[in-house]
Amino acid sequence: MAEGDVHIVEGRLQVPYNNWYGGLISGFFCDLRDHKRLRGTRCASCNRVYMPPRSICPSCFARLQDWVDLSPTGTLLTYTIVNYTYSTYYQPMEAPYPLGIIRLDGADTGMCHFLGEVVPEDIKIGMRVEAVFREERRGNILDIAYFKPA
Repeated sequence: MAEGDVHIVEGRLQVPYNNWYGGLISGFFCDLRDHKRLRGTRCASCNRVYMPPRSICPSCFARLQDWVDLSPTGTLLTYTIVNYTYSTYYQPMEAPYPLGIIRLDGADTGMCHFLGEVVPEDIKIGMRVEAVFREERRGNILDIAYFKPA
């Protein structure tokens, strides 16, 4: 090759990596994996409950150390239908699939997750949903397979 010539090799590169969650989220995922228990953190200053749990309150910047058990049921705040597959490496589902933001009973914030056991035409904002847990859990958010109508 002469200097200045460019040679392009087409292909994909996957780089394996590990996420290190830290103590707060590791505890959350262990409870989810071992006990199917959903927990959030409560702010002692403003009394808001965050799910997924946070270590700092974004409203008043207080350190969050109080854990709160949450119900596996909640309310669908909003949703969308994902109609494309970007990469099965990053997307654990083939499109199309519904994705919603669910506020669990007892929480003040919503969490994003899959919706299942429902046809898109029957999904309504404000509908009650409940978590469906995987039989084999690995200690990540996908231990909740999806939320179905309650």
